Amino acid sequence: MNIKYMKRAMELSKKGKGYANPNPLVGAVIVKNDKIIAEGYHEFYGGAHAEINAFKNASEDVKEATMYVTLEPCSHFGKTPPCANNIIDKGISKVIIGMKDPNPLVAGKGIEILKSNGIEVQVGVLEDEVRKLNEVFIKYITKKRPFCILKTAMTLDGKIASNIGDSKWITNEKSRNYVHHIRHQVSAIMVGIGTVFADNPSLTTRLGNGGLDPIRVIVDTNGRIPLDAKVLNIKSDAKTIVATTDKIANEKIKAIEEKGGKIIITPLKNEKVDLDDLMDQLGKMKVDSILLEGGSTLNYSALEYGVVDKVLSFISPKIIGGNGAKTPVGGKGKTYIKEAFNLKDMAISRFQEDIMVEGYLRKEDG
Repeated sequence: MNIKYMKRAMELSKKGKGYANPNPLVGAVIVKNDKIIAEGYHEFYGGAHAEINAFKNASEDVKEATMYVTLEPCSHFGKTPPCANNIIDKGISKVIIGMKDPNPLVAGKGIEILKSNGIEVQVGVLEDEVRKLNEVFIKYITKKRPFCILKTAMTLDGKIASNIGDSKWITNEKSRNYVHHIRHQVSAIMVGIGTVFADNPSLTTRLGNGGLDPIRVIVDTNGRIPLDAKVLNIKSDAKTIVATTDKIANEKIKAIEEKGGKIIITPLKNEKVDLDDLMDQLGKMKVDSILLEGGSTLNYSALEYGVVDKVLSFISPKIIGGNGAKTPVGGKGKTYIKEAFNLKDMAISRFQEDIMVEGYLRKEDG
């Protein structure tokens, strides 16, 4: 066993970011006589799995070779036939797996099929790294809810805009480009109606080499979104969803739908959209991940509801001051420090002079 081949399989799997959702990111490498003879990855949702693509790309006979694959080969019929059976048919002698598949339909069954057919199996190679790579899939397949990333951008003194609302641009171009890469990778981007009124954003992915637009989700309790808002009048393969409540007028629903938008009605909770219910409904629509770029009010609500899994906080070395300048998280706030939302597994990255702090919400269920 050579770890470098699993690392190569992980690198291959990353090529599926933004295309494989809501399926996992999977890469496969086939090695014979300590030489790579085939590579493959799961390229897009509904397409062939990584193992099958590797077999298609083989430069020589794979019989008696070793396969390195980041995720347990599937054992069930989905959009494609079981990969475990194909591995057996091809005569692979050993399979080294990054992590067991958390999908209840698989959950060790693929491993057992391989073992029962005389194939040597090793599980858990670079497992922590593979789990992080597939954190979106793990949350989605086990909870049936999207993995939510809260992204904020603020000055050194904690402001997201000046006291007149000017916010272009707090972070530098390199930071903003990184965010567009994340937009490409997630299924949806979510903002509140306040952001639509203040900025009239497009919420698209703008990368030099293309990229996929995420579904646009506007949280709008009363259905106040202007019909001329960019998110309702933009050419994009991704749809716009207005998440609202029974407070929206029927005529407004019809007008939004005539523009190609989709309406999601949630119950009222604290006189606002029920974010818990919204996450459930989005999960049923196969939205596996959300980039939350909301204003301070929606950001606090999402934290309070417990729907946020990960935080990306960009900090720019600018100071603007102002008692009326907003901070990334507003709302009611916490009364005592001991009640604060806490992060774990922290990491810090640099984008020229900007700093990005990354962390995961500490939750009671772990």
